[in-house]
Amino acid sequence: MGGAAVAAVALLVLVGGAHPVAGALLAAALAGLAGVQAARAREKAALLREEVAQTHAQVSAGEPSLPYTAVINALPDPVMVISAYEPDDLTGRRFVLVNLAARDVLKIQRDAGLLVTAIRDPDVLEAVDEALFGALAGEAIYEPGGTQERIFRAYASPLGMGTDGGRLALLVLHDETEIRRVERMRADFLANASHELRTPLASLSGFIETLRGHARADEGAREKFLGIMQVQAERMSRLIDDLMSLSRIELNEHVAPDQEVDLAAAVSDVVDAVAPIAQERKIRMAVELPPRGTVKVVGDRDQIVQVAQNLVDNAMKYSSPDGEVRVRLEWGLSADAAAAGRMENAARLPLLTPDHGPERYAALSVSDDGPGMAREHLPRLTERFYRVEGQKSGEKSGTGLGLAIVKHIMNRHRGGLVVESALGRGATFTAYFPVDARKARGEAPLNKPSDVAKVS
Repeated sequence: MGGAAVAAVALLVLVGGAHPVAGALLAAALAGLAGVQAARAREKAALLREEVAQTHAQVSAGEPSLPYTAVINALPDPVMVISAYEPDDLTGRRFVLVNLAARDVLKIQRDAGLLVTAIRDPDVLEAVDEALFGALAGEAIYEPGGTQERIFRAYASPLGMGTDGGRLALLVLHDETEIRRVERMRADFLANASHELRTPLASLSGFIETLRGHARADEGAREKFLGIMQVQAERMSRLIDDLMSLSRIELNEHVAPDQEVDLAAAVSDVVDAVAPIAQERKIRMAVELPPRGTVKVVGDRDQIVQVAQNLVDNAMKYSSPDGEVRVRLEWGLSADAAAAGRMENAARLPLLTPDHGPERYAALSVSDDGPGMAREHLPRLTERFYRVEGQKSGEKSGTGLGLAIVKHIMNRHRGGLVVESALGRGATFTAYFPVDARKARGEAPLNKPSDVAKVS
């Protein structure tokens, strides 16, 4: 242990001997030589002091030193070394070393300065004081504030005495913003899922109790209540199916599919399946699709059908009776053309943007003429269980997971998703898939009116 530790300390001295905190770092490193005989430790310490003096002389003479600060600046977490002399001197805590990450996060312009000009959080300052004057490591949660929420865990560790007699402490900020965001999403998801399941369960329990009581012999009430119970049971079944589907999609989201899928055929099958429902609700279906076999994409057919089904179902829910749902499939598009707007004077927001490469894309657009949505609702549409307040979704309410499922499927397919909406004029969702490169190589078919089959 002695030889390896001394070598490490020697490197530390060589790269930072001229720095004002080098003495403290040296002392901290020497403290790690537990188990080395005292005489040998003193001998090594004397040699290290000579190296420190030599390094200091080299720096004073203008000779280049090893890039100690480059090592600190390369660290991704904000790092600060803090110096103080007296516990009672609250304004005496100064930072004497900051890396580039700390400069960026804390907006520090100088190499040294008062600690309170960079950090004012009392919990962090208390942890630093414990490290400086109590020789105790501590931690605290630090939120710098600003328009974008960020959360750090601050770690304060003692570094001992500096060469000038001051006490030194190391402060490291570790970004936990993403971890906290995921934790909140999980908690919100569990709370929302529990609420969505509890509502139909409470309804079922109430009707069961009624049927076992005074409505037992009332045939009319019994049939009515059993019909409502069936609707609630179906709602729970849809919710559970969507939760399981979303879980499976997220589990394999990082694995891109590799099957060849006829996109036009998949969308056509969905349109055929919803045609009876549209006819019953007197909703016109305006469909523009290329012939089957024209557009091939790399994907998972079941998931692609799920995307088309969810988008068409969503459009039908929010369409008024005698309204119109428009389904259009374009292909051979660039990424910009696939994500371009399709509604005039409408709010538009990309909900998912793929890494653009040389691919061509096939874009599926589904539009309705419903009430539309205000701009502020658009960023949250793919959140689980999010619903726009004040909007009716027809007799058969959804689970609130449809667009979340669409987004995760499109992410797995390395595609994109865009929403456009205008109050009183409806909404358009566009999901675009990379075209099968094996089929598009040497040929990039573009839309032609003669190639599009129109169905109404």
